[in-house]
Amino acid sequence: MIVVTGTFRVPPSMMSVVIPAMEEMIAASRAEEGCIEYAYGFDVLDQGLVRVSETWRDREALESHFRTAHIAEWRAQFSALAISERDLFAYETADEGFHI
Repeated sequence: MIVVTGTFRVPPSMMSVVIPAMEEMIAASRAEEGCIEYAYGFDVLDQGLVRVSETWRDREALESHFRTAHIAEWRAQFSALAISERDLFAYETADEGFHI
């Protein structure tokens, strides 16, 4: 299993434009084979900070995700959406975790 976590920034003034683009990205990604979880969340205390949480079945599923049209379109919009400070990390794990 691959877990992707990280952050990016969006100017608060761009939220009305960014949220629909994020909704499209989330829906398309969740529909992909091998996607277990795909979510963006806004930080409560740091306005404009978006937290990323993804879980993929395996490395092949994540690599396939990187080749999709919707991720190419999403990345192409970064400048227009004023997305900055993108900082994502992928971790490979053999464990599905546990509830705490």
